[in-house]
Amino acid sequence: MAAAKRAFDLAGASLALLLLALPMAAIALWIRADSPGPALYRQERVGRGGRIFRIRKFRTMAADADRRGPPLTIGADPRITRAGAWLRRTRLDELPQLIDVLEGRMSLVGPRPEVPEYVAHYPAALRDRVLSVRPGITSPAALAYIDEAALLARAADPEREYVEVILPRKLQLAADYAEHAGLWSDLCVLGRTLRLLAARRA
Repeated sequence: MAAAKRAFDLAGASLALLLLALPMAAIALWIRADSPGPALYRQERVGRGGRIFRIRKFRTMAADADRRGPPLTIGADPRITRAGAWLRRTRLDELPQLIDVLEGRMSLVGPRPEVPEYVAHYPAALRDRVLSVRPGITSPAALAYIDEAALLARAADPEREYVEVILPRKLQLAADYAEHAGLWSDLCVLGRTLRLLAARRA
């Protein structure tokens, strides 16, 4: 299963990068024109086996956003740029992670990688299960909480809501994925992701 999943990841990421090279270049130019700073954003995340890696994303916030607020994005965060608002809504900011898939740090489908400070809140049993597989660009939990920023905006204490309510639910979904994942379930998650994103762009 692991070899088949890796082969599927390599083939899917390679094809996607080939087809999307020009749109990704256009997005990068748009980001640079829209606000000062680089087109790509790199952030430390926790990957398979607890190893730290620097995830790639298109930059959707002001270049100094990390110094101006928490890692959580809450509602209409003022740090988000004009280009970034659209990229986040369509999830196109995640496209550079196809490179992370090629490098073997991520998979097309798998638990979304968290920043170290939130991984510190993982219960030991769930932590081992969730980190036993490569993190993914999309996952059942990511689809269930695709409007997470809006949910947090309605909370009296967004960070507490995330740590005590949303994170445990996402972890359980991630652990369930890690235990039962297969190529067919990955294809189903990818199909659901594409349909949902197409509906959000409509």
